[in-house]
Amino acid sequence: MSVRRLIQRSICLGLITGISTTAFSQQLPWDQGQTFTEAADPVASDGKSWQSVKPGLHTSFASIDKRFPKSEAPGITVQRSQHLKGWKGERLSAQVLLWTVDSIPGVKVSVSEPVAANGKKLGPVAYARFERYIITDTYGPGCGWRKPGDFPASLSPDLLDDVSFYHLERKKVRPVWITVDIPRDAAQGTYTAKVAITSPKGKKQELDLTLDVIGLTIPETSDWIFHLDQWQHPSAIARVNNVPVWSDAHFRAMEPQMKMLARLGQKVITATLNKDPWHVQTLDPYEDMIIWTKEKDGSWSYNYQVFDKWVSFMMDLGIKKMINCYSIVPWNNEIHYKDAATGKFVNVVAKPGTPAFTEMWEPFLKDFVQHLRQKGWLEITNIALDERNKDEMGLAFALIEKASPALSVSYADNQKTYQRYPNSRDVSTAVQHPIDSKDLADRTARGLNTTFYVYCGNNFPNQFTFSDPAESAYMGWYAMAAGYNGVLRWAFNSWVENPLVDSRFRTWPAGDTYIVYPQARSSIRYERLLEGIQDYEKIRMVKKLLADKQDNAQLAALNAAIAKLNNNKRHAGWNDDLNAAKNLLNEVSASLAK
Repeated sequence: MSVRRLIQRSICLGLITGISTTAFSQQLPWDQGQTFTEAADPVASDGKSWQSVKPGLHTSFASIDKRFPKSEAPGITVQRSQHLKGWKGERLSAQVLLWTVDSIPGVKVSVSEPVAANGKKLGPVAYARFERYIITDTYGPGCGWRKPGDFPASLSPDLLDDVSFYHLERKKVRPVWITVDIPRDAAQGTYTAKVAITSPKGKKQELDLTLDVIGLTIPETSDWIFHLDQWQHPSAIARVNNVPVWSDAHFRAMEPQMKMLARLGQKVITATLNKDPWHVQTLDPYEDMIIWTKEKDGSWSYNYQVFDKWVSFMMDLGIKKMINCYSIVPWNNEIHYKDAATGKFVNVVAKPGTPAFTEMWEPFLKDFVQHLRQKGWLEITNIALDERNKDEMGLAFALIEKASPALSVSYADNQKTYQRYPNSRDVSTAVQHPIDSKDLADRTARGLNTTFYVYCGNNFPNQFTFSDPAESAYMGWYAMAAGYNGVLRWAFNSWVENPLVDSRFRTWPAGDTYIVYPQARSSIRYERLLEGIQDYEKIRMVKKLLADKQDNAQLAALNAAIAKLNNNKRHAGWNDDLNAAKNLLNEVSASLAK
């Protein structure tokens, strides 16, 4: 691993734990303000929006709910101050815009330590990251093959880059993301900080940031109840970092990325049972975690070395509620094994219900159960399926019940399979096909996990690179309003060919395949998703506190605000309703903390 990557990895770990990186990044020898070159803006500007903009650097706070075009002057009312409110242990966000008609090199943005009126400082808990513009497209028909020329392209600010300064371009906008990690031991009260914008030849500008720390503490991430399941893609990390898959270097490269996932409260380890279960729907095939071998005498053996290393690696990061293993029904129904007689791999089509399916899967399932029992993982492991038809799923469930009844199942469901198999441990239904409320209540009462999932088939709420930023936060509130335990999203890091520059892919709307960037760079989507999950946990605590106090009036008001967000279709006023609910949650929290 290069010196640059080692340094960058250390910085990423600092970001994850809430440590400011400013002191580090100012000393980096490779940091020249731009770590890569953005694509040219495909949306031509006629320049009219810049005609009234005066020379020099312009700065303002702006809503975190809006993405600002790169080549058009923002046309906003300048906002010199921003007021944030949050619990102890919570991460908060703000956005600053920089724009200029001139080229201005070496612009830096820093945030001072928040300080109370009595002089007490919170420490270096606030920092700034320059937002980078990524090529995106439009939703169109959603799922299905797409050519770039068939969908309007544009630039969307999404990636949060870990550079200490940036060279501002002429007649361009550069957003900056401000992050505040409130310490868990912070004293309740009001703190103020300065967001300083400087350049080698320009006059220093300052914006005022006020922070109200509410005297309640959000639970530790490991104690969060929200069930987040974002599928991991190890081989994509190997390709982008140019390291051999499953090598020590590969695991070192994965660590900062997967720590980011753990920071979201991820509950599930994504594992594979055989060859790529999704038939190379992604740029990078999923590499084998378990090697099947047919011995010369016809018996079977299984090498779990990679599977064990991967699962242990993820558990050490704190992700250990479930292991979901894909898939007993791959998308092309193929499995492969190593023929000991020839030393070569053999591909076999084994459709559910055929003799080949039983002959190959039954001995594996029996052996797998024994291995899981030895590792102590049996109780948390599910055989997972993704959107298979009801006949295939039924035949697969029957074999699992016969060969390994100790194993439970998990599946993404768009055909109401949950009604035919009501005892499945982990079920996720497509957001536009919500589970029946009675079935959801029954599953919840029996301690079974039920989430909703978003994918290319729904345009709201979602996390495409063109999605409204608040949609990522909305998902936590929708889960609470509809009664789900959490949310599933099919890919955390299935990177496209050049994920730092162009988020489009051959089959889905742009950004569908990942929400974080290589070298553990965050995104607006990641930060807003974290926000919504934090809100979910805060709501749980506040509801209990209100119930214990028998404060029925505030509890009813909060429930009414949440109920407005039980809507899985884009509708007028959804963002206003979300912000109103968030404000009410903080108001009620503050009243409880007095």
